[in-house]
Amino acid sequence: MLTPRGRHSQYSDQTMSTTAIRDDVVDVPRLVVRTAAIDDPGDLLQLLPADAPLSWVRRQEGLVGWGTAARFDVSGPDQVHAAHQAWTALVSHAVVRDEVGLPGTGPVAFGSFAFDPSLDDGVLVVPEVLVGRRGGKAWLTTIGPTATRRTTVTVASPLRSPGPLTYRCGALDPDAWAAKVAEAVAAIRAGRADKVVLARDVVARTTEPLDVRWALDRLARRYDSCWTFAVADLVGATPELLVRAERGLVTSRVLAGTIRRTGDDEADLARAGVLAHSSKDLEEHEYAVQSVAEALGPYCTSTNVPDVPFVLPLPNVLHLASDITGVLADHMGSLGLVAALHPSAAVCGTPAPAADCLIRELEQMDRGRYAGPVGWTGADGDGEWGIALRCAQVDPDDRHNVRLFAGCGVVAASDPAAEVAESNAKLEPMQYALGSD
Repeated sequence: MLTPRGRHSQYSDQTMSTTAIRDDVVDVPRLVVRTAAIDDPGDLLQLLPADAPLSWVRRQEGLVGWGTAARFDVSGPDQVHAAHQAWTALVSHAVVRDEVGLPGTGPVAFGSFAFDPSLDDGVLVVPEVLVGRRGGKAWLTTIGPTATRRTTVTVASPLRSPGPLTYRCGALDPDAWAAKVAEAVAAIRAGRADKVVLARDVVARTTEPLDVRWALDRLARRYDSCWTFAVADLVGATPELLVRAERGLVTSRVLAGTIRRTGDDEADLARAGVLAHSSKDLEEHEYAVQSVAEALGPYCTSTNVPDVPFVLPLPNVLHLASDITGVLADHMGSLGLVAALHPSAAVCGTPAPAADCLIRELEQMDRGRYAGPVGWTGADGDGEWGIALRCAQVDPDDRHNVRLFAGCGVVAASDPAAEVAESNAKLEPMQYALGSD
């Protein structure tokens, strides 16, 4: 199902099935889009207003946006496909003047989709104002029923600290979750699956309503090698790129296999060596790489899959990582690739149907949009989509409540206590983001 919303939509309460979404029937606003080059605006995140900020930034390059020119809430198992159809209809009716011509210029939509589309909704948001930077060039895009050429932006209001925090367990406390990991290991050894990714949640209570920009700023400063994102109150810094489609080329960064850092460079170097030779972590990683390579294969004339992973260092953990690349056979949009790739073995397991059954049986929580695709798409269908990891969901009805998530890949050799420790390490980025030190 798809529900179009936005201040320019005449039928904001109308709902239609995905089977009826075509250019001639989708209720989309007719938008005018203008992109112009601007002087370097400085820190992109400092431009964002407090209300509903949108972000996809890495190492001070990327996109930020605000306002809502159009919004599509999508539900059901085909929600990514529904979003793709709605976006195609919208851009086909838009009047576009793009003076820059780089990936991320012209009309852009930010999106976030459910891990399990049968349980939760996804969203595609077209901002009224967008600022981007890439390769030393910066631009400003305005989107609306009329759009004037603008070349200046201003720093927004100061960031607001959330104040002191309290935490409570989510669906399961650590001991109960460890018991579920042990059940997953037993199920794998019994032949029910090869790998399953189990997640847990923790709920934070802030003193002041959460200013999402506060979390974004802290994440971007500490985890600058990650993609810092915010879409519809989902905020985080993901190290995992589900797919980038750009001018006929496709890239996916796969992460699986993790070890906590100690903070001592020599000790971490030794731990990197341990991780790179860990049979348990290499097995977990191989499943994830294989699932992405197999999903991309039918859409590419050629692919390059590394024989061995590299170790990706982050401030809190070390990951086994592999960058898979390919040449697309046809120009299919990035959203089409998202639909083909999600969920990968990195966030679900393998075989996917068996792993999904174990997740439903053991996790005892609703992931929402955690571990689902998050990112952006442009008018030509190209875009970047990560997996919503190292993230939290802000309660829109009570912005003092913030739900943090972490997950771990479980294989036959997994140790429940070690998985609890790994999940604690993966909660650290968002705990840091909410802090005030």
